[in-house]
Amino acid sequence: MRFGIMQPYFFPYIGYFSLIDYVDRFIFFDTSQYIRHGWVNRNRILGQGKKTGGSYITVPIKNTGQKTVIKDVIIAENIDWRNKIYGQLTVYKRKAPYYKDVICFLHSVLDQEYENRLSDLNIETLKAVCDYIGIERKFSVFSQMNLNISGSNQPDEWALYITEALGGDIYVNPPGGQNFFEKAKYKQRNIGLEFLKSNLPEYIQKIGYFEPGLSIIDVMMYCGKKEIKDMLQDYTIL
Repeated sequence: MRFGIMQPYFFPYIGYFSLIDYVDRFIFFDTSQYIRHGWVNRNRILGQGKKTGGSYITVPIKNTGQKTVIKDVIIAENIDWRNKIYGQLTVYKRKAPYYKDVICFLHSVLDQEYENRLSDLNIETLKAVCDYIGIERKFSVFSQMNLNISGSNQPDEWALYITEALGGDIYVNPPGGQNFFEKAKYKQRNIGLEFLKSNLPEYIQKIGYFEPGLSIIDVMMYCGKKEIKDMLQDYTIL
């Protein structure tokens, strides 16, 4: 059984969903430390003008301590961030064939109340995107699993011990962790280690060039559900 374990990101890029689609069980690792300027409360969409590198859509958060874990990060609800994001997404209004469908979808998930917890918002929106695309997987939230993972002293050991404790035999990670994970540890405990690299398939963004690695929202704006499902299969296992 293949396991994927990732922090709950805010509308991440298509590779995140390729990983979900590839594994048998996916765990939202919500007890890791919140990293500022990461992907937990922001992501990129198309920007105004040419070759801007995209612009950020962001969920504002209250001031957090250096050691705050993701599940304890609180949304700053005194800021009208939802309407700001909807306003930023009007960049797609004239070009994207699925603009109306996606905006309707976003309202259905973003306009809910999540007790001001960023992790709840991210997890529910990630599940909703999977439902939209047609990904059927078993999800778990690490902080709710009551797993006693002892002896994990190094960052790469969390995935190893979680996979082992749940009876998995393969752990799959995005390619950025290739130098981070010590393969000998996994081999010693009979856990396979794979890295899934999305090939970031190109699609027509109607801007005269292709801006890769944007939020899944960008993909949903331009591509139908079946096309997105097919795009998820465009990856390399390392």
